[in-house]
Amino acid sequence: MTGAVEAEDLRKSYNGGKAPHGGRSPHGGKAANGGKAANGGKAANGAAGSDGVPADRRVHALDGLSFSVAAGSVYALLGPNGAGKTTTVRILTTLSRPDSGRASVAGIDVLAQPGRVRSAIGAVSQHSGAVGLLTGAENLAMQGGLHGLRGKELRRRTSELLDAFGLTEAAHRQAKTYSGGMRRRLDIATVLVHRPTVLFLDEPTTGLDPEGRTDLWAVLTELAAGGTTILVTTHYLEEADQYADQIAIVDRGRIVAEGTSDELKAGLHGDSVLLELDSHDRAEQAEKILIDIPQVAGASVDGSSVRARVADGAHALPAVIGGLEASSVPVRSVTVARPSLDDVYLHHAGRSFRQAEKVTVS
Repeated sequence: MTGAVEAEDLRKSYNGGKAPHGGRSPHGGKAANGGKAANGGKAANGAAGSDGVPADRRVHALDGLSFSVAAGSVYALLGPNGAGKTTTVRILTTLSRPDSGRASVAGIDVLAQPGRVRSAIGAVSQHSGAVGLLTGAENLAMQGGLHGLRGKELRRRTSELLDAFGLTEAAHRQAKTYSGGMRRRLDIATVLVHRPTVLFLDEPTTGLDPEGRTDLWAVLTELAAGGTTILVTTHYLEEADQYADQIAIVDRGRIVAEGTSDELKAGLHGDSVLLELDSHDRAEQAEKILIDIPQVAGASVDGSSVRARVADGAHALPAVIGGLEASSVPVRSVTVARPSLDDVYLHHAGRSFRQAEKVTVS
């Protein structure tokens, strides 16, 4: 293991229906937290795990997930809600143990030396960790004290972070009065008090308005430029596309594609044709027609839209429109574009991003 963050064949399952933190399983029921298969791995089909749950009723949040993050880079785990991203972060930050597999952070074995890992990392969950009744400065001072900072050193570090995150003017206001974007910046500043080498952020921009998301990413890219390794989970395609150095697309607990945004999109040859129709039924009818057209490599329905992959949009469009008109399927609008990350996800996962969010496990 040589990267700043390494995961190798991580596997994690839960007891039948619902994984921790509200992630829905493909099967719809509920699961107890932390259930494990027998002997630390996956039980054989039909056999019960150590908790008595049959293997065919277990939910596999992680199913052989592996990746490596280069030091000083921004690495995005991109996937719909429920793909296994949060489970991955919980394992890497020592809050959960995998059923099997290996992981290291900053060269430290996560399972063998969790205490050393916690000293080397900063981690921000989906929900704010700031104490609302304390001021911004008090939140930072409290965290610094937990890491052994005292006196002038603590005051200096607190002042540095308040300034770096644009919170100096609000330093003596209670955190509960902060806007969503300010609280998010305070959360990140708080976990940076002890100067960690690796920062984990689980869906950091969820709930923020577009301006708040842009401001937060400006802070993150500056941190990465200064040498901090950042692993971020997100279900916002445009964020990963714009800000991440490397992207790993996660589906059903596995990495299905990995690379830079340009590399991932370049791997799909041809164009994407997006057709807007009057209804979902019309879209399904259009999909059946499109897959029989020779110029169409594949098609997928998403609500009242159909996305089709073609080798050359300009040359394929007459056949696409002609085929639909011949079957009396009216089209409201057509857009031809180069492949997007949504097309990449569709290609590797066999379904669109929004479709996946409805059925995967968290």
